[in-house]
Amino acid sequence: MTQPAASPPGKVSLYNIANWLTVVRIVLVPVVVTGLLAGGTAWRLVALAAFGVASVTDLLDGRLARSRGLVTDFGKIADPVADKALTGAALICLSALGELSWWVTAVIMVRELGVTLLRFWVIRRGVIAASRGGKIKTVLQMLAICLYMLPWGNAIARDVVMAVAVAVTIATGFDYMLRAMRLRRGEGAAQ
Repeated sequence: MTQPAASPPGKVSLYNIANWLTVVRIVLVPVVVTGLLAGGTAWRLVALAAFGVASVTDLLDGRLARSRGLVTDFGKIADPVADKALTGAALICLSALGELSWWVTAVIMVRELGVTLLRFWVIRRGVIAASRGGKIKTVLQMLAICLYMLPWGNAIARDVVMAVAVAVTIATGFDYMLRAMRLRRGEGAAQ
């Protein structure tokens, strides 16, 4: 199977599948919030389904953009914003409903904001690419949130997965901080 030819730099259309997937994720955020806050099993399942679809778009959009040469400035900015909006909205709703401790939401949100600020801090010297740990963190967070959204979920399983997600979130936050400091000192690309 041959890969499609990458578009020449500057010639990538803003209207491409990767960007559409990012926009879909942004549009699904209010659906997740509405489903969680509306109450009842049916609405909870709507929130879960919307979050699940949005999570899949998160796993696909970046991969498609890189493999098909569809990387755009819009995607570079909108993708992380969509990610933070999706997980942040779900975590805040779950905490507001009393189902998730506020400290968990705070730790995750502070780490996400911190990594975003680190990326802007070093942007003139290079890019801090997503690490394997960062990708694992994202999958663990999404899985934990899905387990919390299940109307009949197992409390022990969801708490264990969230605990692992929080631990990986903290560890990868420190990793990104070290990579940013090295990049800022000019010690090479932060790949």
